[in-house]
Amino acid sequence: MPIYLWSGTDRAGKKQKGEIEADNLALARQMISRKNITIKNMRLKPKDISEYIPALQGGVKEKELVIFVRQFSTMIDAGLPLVQCLEILQEQQENSTFKRIIKKVKKDVEEGATLSDAIRKHPKVFDNLFVNLVAAGEVGGILDVILNRLAAYIEKVAKLKRRVKGAMTYPAIVVTIALLVVAVILIYVIPVFAGLFREAGAKLPAMTLAVMNLSDFAQNYFHWIILGLVLAYLGFRQFRKNDKGRELTDRLALRIPVFGGLLRKVAVARFTRTLGTMLASGVPILDGLDIVAATSGNMVIEKAIRVARNAISEGRPIAEPLSETKVFPMMVTQMIAVGEATGALDTMLGKIADFYDDEVDTAVDALTSLLEPMLIVFLGVTIGGLLVAMYLPIFQIADVVGRGA
Repeated sequence: MPIYLWSGTDRAGKKQKGEIEADNLALARQMISRKNITIKNMRLKPKDISEYIPALQGGVKEKELVIFVRQFSTMIDAGLPLVQCLEILQEQQENSTFKRIIKKVKKDVEEGATLSDAIRKHPKVFDNLFVNLVAAGEVGGILDVILNRLAAYIEKVAKLKRRVKGAMTYPAIVVTIALLVVAVILIYVIPVFAGLFREAGAKLPAMTLAVMNLSDFAQNYFHWIILGLVLAYLGFRQFRKNDKGRELTDRLALRIPVFGGLLRKVAVARFTRTLGTMLASGVPILDGLDIVAATSGNMVIEKAIRVARNAISEGRPIAEPLSETKVFPMMVTQMIAVGEATGALDTMLGKIADFYDDEVDTAVDALTSLLEPMLIVFLGVTIGGLLVAMYLPIFQIADVVGRGA
């Protein structure tokens, strides 16, 4: 349905403007006139070019989604109809991509679709977890409670992601800068020294010769090195698209010293937090495990959850098959067993998630403390080694000159 931009004055003579959705221009004018507004100008709203080019469309940030969910919950709790809630949220949304999505959701709801069916059409913003929780809230008549629970879940997951990403950002920046500095030294600085040494005809130390040969290689094959790195990256991405390749890399990632332990703790925190939220919201455990497996982010964890799900569908308790997979720590499976026995599995899963959130924080701090001296050593060995290699011949020449004098 086309959208029209309008401007005019109300009965008091105040200028008013806005936009309205209507089948045609005449109908749009009638709708505005009914509000006792004298129309001065009305035109068809031009379409955003990003609507036609997906690559230009921005994403929806987790912070924006949390604000949307919290406001939505507040309005539903206040008794506002769904369509009116969505209309208000659409009008105040600044993100053009999110604004279009809310508009489409509102249209589907107006045409008779449930909210869960309407948001299911936009998986990039509303994932399976979101859709299933909303569906459970609609069936149980507690949509406002579910939306509040969803907002809290998204905030905690986002905080966990930021913590891990923050720990990885510093070493990644330092290593990148170090590699750039080394590349500049090899390509631009060392050739100047190499030319002087060759003109002098002096016998050079093995370390200096090795660095000069490395510099020659970097100059001659620089473009091929860049191309090789790009091809290696693309090849790795292609390899990850294959199920066997993804499983192999995910398994190796969990075995990396220090990093592997951190990844496992993050996976356990995500698993328990997601499953606990779904069970507390009334989602059946088998459906919840299906969704948790798909959103685990690690193929090894996903397979373990699916094995456990199949065992549970045959009547076994959840703790036993999870323990048999050897993927989850014993403490986790024992606490889950206690939660099952006491009938408070969702509460127990939340406590496990909180515990592992703290464990992730501790692991990140330990990793940061470990990386700092390692980075200092790395910088000292690489850059310092290159400089020493270039100054060794100068020291030798000065020593020879000193003896001759």
